[in-house]
Amino acid sequence: MNQHQEPDEQQQQQQEVTGMVCLEADMRNGQMKEVTVGGQKVLLVRSQGQYSAVGTKCTHYNAPLVKGVLVGDRVRCPFHGACFNVRTGDIEEYPGLDSLPCYKVKLQDGKVFVTVSKSSLTVSRRVKAMCSVDAQVQHTVLLVGGGPAALVCAETLRQSCYQGRIVMITKDNLPPFDKPKISKSLNAESSSVLLRSSEFYQRYGIEVWTGKEVVSVVPADKVVKLNDGTSHRYDQLLIATGCRARPLSCPGWNLEGVKQLQNHQDAKEIHTSCLGQKAVVVGTSFIGMEVASYLSNKAASVVVVGSARYPYEKSLGPEIGRMCLEMLEQQKVKFYMDDGVAEIKEENGKVTGVVLKSGSVLEADVVVAGIGVIPNSDFLAGSDLELDSSQAVIVDKFMRTNVPDVFGAGDVTAFPLAIRGDQMIRIGHWQMSQAQGRVAALNMLKKPTQLESVPFFWTVLLGKSIRYAGFGEGYTEIIFKGNVDERKFLAFYVRDDAVVAAASLMFDPAVAQLAELMAAGKIISKAQAQADDLSWLQM
Repeated sequence: MNQHQEPDEQQQQQQEVTGMVCLEADMRNGQMKEVTVGGQKVLLVRSQGQYSAVGTKCTHYNAPLVKGVLVGDRVRCPFHGACFNVRTGDIEEYPGLDSLPCYKVKLQDGKVFVTVSKSSLTVSRRVKAMCSVDAQVQHTVLLVGGGPAALVCAETLRQSCYQGRIVMITKDNLPPFDKPKISKSLNAESSSVLLRSSEFYQRYGIEVWTGKEVVSVVPADKVVKLNDGTSHRYDQLLIATGCRARPLSCPGWNLEGVKQLQNHQDAKEIHTSCLGQKAVVVGTSFIGMEVASYLSNKAASVVVVGSARYPYEKSLGPEIGRMCLEMLEQQKVKFYMDDGVAEIKEENGKVTGVVLKSGSVLEADVVVAGIGVIPNSDFLAGSDLELDSSQAVIVDKFMRTNVPDVFGAGDVTAFPLAIRGDQMIRIGHWQMSQAQGRVAALNMLKKPTQLESVPFFWTVLLGKSIRYAGFGEGYTEIIFKGNVDERKFLAFYVRDDAVVAAASLMFDPAVAQLAELMAAGKIISKAQAQADDLSWLQM
């Protein structure tokens, strides 16, 4: 060690590990590489002529970012589409909440050195700096709903140095939890699905009121009323109440053995009630199919009833729907398609069977309904907030409603989608809800920010993950690469001679690449999708 170094500098060096990770000439521009420093894996990036180093794992579900897509200073996760700045490590697109750790890089004599603090050798994620509440700040933001939109809104406010009071009101008995996880793993423990700990909320001054429900909003007085009879004033309000499962409309719909998946407790009940029992799942979209997949090796039998020819026929197309049906059939799941439920039979209050519209009668102990959702907006009656025909809250690209100081975010909203020319749409994607929560928070703080995120979602059946990016509603043609029957494919959804969405299985990182192209405003032509050469996916 240099004897002229200051004591603080010497101490700092003792707390750090520096390693030569490669020669400067070994990496080309636009390349990512996993290297090891002091036993810690680091993602080394050369972008726009500069080197940077960040954590290797996506903070959402720990996917390897080295297999993702690097465009400029941003890397997109290949699995679920989260994006991180490779210079700062900050999360820039969802899902996920945390940022990546960031490490020092130095070039010397044609060699690349990375320095890692010994205290961060086992750290794989970083919470962005946040302030907390200041009792002297007389300002309150009320967040109605306890899902991803409300949580990201709260965190963004604190990250932006908002020090007023933040109150999140949720009818769930848990604080914000990972809802996409529970439909894929119904028996997940609550501790494994919570997005933040109680200590987190306390540390950053975010009040979470569980088991409470807002029953009315009076914008003229800036007051909400709760189901416990209390009233609470706000300065700014976020409506992020999500949707509820649509109930069946046939006789027997309200029997005890008829289940819907809306929260963690529902998931546990479905798991417990179906073990070794005859289960009938009604609905062949994402929730119904994931539940059927989960139960396929746990229930005595699983029967799925769908109204179309194939699962996902409208959203993913008949080819992928048929493939998914066959996957589950191989696990002894039986399908009744082009059909519906006419009646649920019971004996002494217990489910005994399901009568279909075709006349078929299915034995059943438990019925799980996954036939769509209804926006949770009933409590807004008389509030002057504008709703669309489906009762979704209408917001603009800044997440503003038609009422001053009232914002909306998440599944309860209808919003303008940037990649479709601001067409007003409703989609229930986890990632979009988080993005909308962030945009709402920034606009509450008078930091004009528009929603520009590209929709990205995924579903998992029997351990196989289908990824999807874009907005394919109204597509007229699907162009396939690979082979659907071999369960390795990339599907382009085409409308008006342009690619509007893509889905894939075992074809990473193609969907993430398409999402980056769409985020950059690129128009992908049908001819590009038809070409054998897909090098255009690499920006």
